[in-house]
Amino acid sequence: MVVSYKSSYTVKPAEPTWTGSLSLSEWDQIGTITHVPTIYFYQSSQNLLIDTVITTLKDSLSRALVHFYPLAGRLRWIGHGRLEIVCNAAGVQFIEAESQSKLDSFGDFSPSPEYDFLIPSVDYTIPIQELPLLIVQVTKFQCGGISLGFTISHAVVDGQSALHFISEWARITRGEALAVSPFIDRKLLRAGDPPVLSRPILDHKEFNHPPLLIGQTNNIEERKKKTTVAMLKLTKSQVDKLKNMATNKSLNTGRPYSRYETIAGHIWRCACKARDHKPEQPTALGVCVDSRNRLQPPLPPGYFGNATLDVIAVSISSELISKPLGYAASKIRKAIMTVNDEYVRSGIEFLKSQADLTKFQDLHALGGDDGPFYGNPNIGVVSWLTLPIYGLDFGWGREVYMGPGTHDFDGDSLLLPSHDDHEDGSLVVALCLQVSHMEAFKNHFYQDII
Repeated sequence: MVVSYKSSYTVKPAEPTWTGSLSLSEWDQIGTITHVPTIYFYQSSQNLLIDTVITTLKDSLSRALVHFYPLAGRLRWIGHGRLEIVCNAAGVQFIEAESQSKLDSFGDFSPSPEYDFLIPSVDYTIPIQELPLLIVQVTKFQCGGISLGFTISHAVVDGQSALHFISEWARITRGEALAVSPFIDRKLLRAGDPPVLSRPILDHKEFNHPPLLIGQTNNIEERKKKTTVAMLKLTKSQVDKLKNMATNKSLNTGRPYSRYETIAGHIWRCACKARDHKPEQPTALGVCVDSRNRLQPPLPPGYFGNATLDVIAVSISSELISKPLGYAASKIRKAIMTVNDEYVRSGIEFLKSQADLTKFQDLHALGGDDGPFYGNPNIGVVSWLTLPIYGLDFGWGREVYMGPGTHDFDGDSLLLPSHDDHEDGSLVVALCLQVSHMEAFKNHFYQDII
C-alpha cells in the first residue's frame, strides 16, 4: 500500500490554558511510558465531507485541547527515572495523508504491516521533551473512506483516559457540549508528594521482574526473537463453554469466574503448552487492574491520568497444564482481589521510596532492556472488554472497524469485544507471540474448548 503524506500541522489549544509543571503520579511513571497506537476506519457517507474533514477535525481538536490541555504539553525528565508534564501549549501533531487503496482491500481489518503507514510513528531518538504527547493521522482513501490513527503517551493517560479524550473530541466535532470534564489534578494519587515513611508497605510481587526461562540469566535473547500477531475470535457459545469449564465446584466455592478470569486463564495455559516449557518452569501472568472504583473514596469521574496498575498471578507451567482451567482462573482472581485502597496506596509509597524508577519502566521502545518483560515464559493480558471503544462518531457515523495498532512484543495480548457482534457477547483476543509458538497456540486455543 502506498501512502502519500500531504501535510503535518501543529494543533494548539484554541484558547489560553494553564501553564506550568504538572506532577505525575507513580502509576504514570512505571510500565509502558511510550506511546500506544489505535486506529479507526470510516466508510464514505453523505456526512463525511472529504474536502473539509481535515479543517473540521483540526478545529475541533484545538477546542478539545482547551479542556485536555496536558496533552498539548511535553514530558520532561526530572532525574531518578522520574517525569513531569510541562503544560506549555506546545500542541499536538496532526498529519494529513492519502492512499490510492480502498477500504475493501483491508478485508477483516486484522492488524497488518500496512497499519504502520496509517498510524503515526514516534521517533524516540528525539529528546523526550520535544515529542508530542498525541499524534493523529488522517488518511483519505480512494473510495472516500478515511482512517484515524492515534498514538498517545501512556505516561500521560491510561486506556480509560485516552478513550475519554477521544470521545469528547468526537462530541465537540458533532457540535455538542462536553459530557464529562477531565479531572486534571493527580494529587488524589499523591502526585509529587514525598513518601509517608510511617505507612506500612505490603508485599508487591508485581514490582519484581517476572520469571526467566530456566537456564537463562536475562531475557535479551527472548526479546530478539521474531514475533507475529493473531486475532482470535471467540463466539458467545465458546466463551460460555470456557466459563463452565472454569467454574468447577471442586475449585471454586464463590461466584462464577468472569469472562476476563476465564479467558486470561485459557490464554495462559495455552501459552505454556505452545511454548513447550519444562515442567518446573515458573510463569507469570500480568493483569492490568483499574483502581478508580477500588479506592476509598473512588476517584472522581473523568480522572485524567493513569489509574491502572499491574498485578501478577504466578504458577508453575506443569500445574497450569495438568490442572483444570479453574486453577488458572483462581490464580488470576486472587491477584485481582488484592487490589483495594490499602494495596494501591501501599504501592504508591513503595514506588516513592525507590531511589530510581527506571527498573520499573518498559523502555524497550527507547532501546533499553532493563524493564519488565512479559514474553516467554510469561504473558500479559489486558482487557478492553468494558471500555467504550466502539461507536466513535465525529458526525459522519460510527466506525466500520476499531482496533489496536501493531504490537510486536512477545506475550502482549488484548481482549476486545467483537466489533460486529459485541452485543451478543462474542470477543476477540489480539495476541502477539513468537513465530515459532503461534500455530501451536492456535491449535490449543480452539481444541481445548470442550
